[in-house]
Amino acid sequence: MADPNDKVPGQAPGRYYVDSQCIDCDLCRETSPANFTRNDNESFSYVYKQPETPEEEMLSKDAMDNCPVEAIGHDG
Repeated sequence: MADPNDKVPGQAPGRYYVDSQCIDCDLCRETSPANFTRNDNESFSYVYKQPETPEEEMLSKDAMDNCPVEAIGHDG
């Protein structure tokens, strides 16, 4: 389970976040490209935009549910 006290830098404030367990597998970026992006310098993904539509919410939740290392969390 993702740790809200271990978030990677650069996150957009809000419910979804990525923690340092991220292995940069690309799943979240492929599943929800409107919300997740990659930090190229440090090789991890992060939430650059919180979901704003029901579709983005569904895709962000899918990314969280399918993250192989459970690095994506949701507060609330």
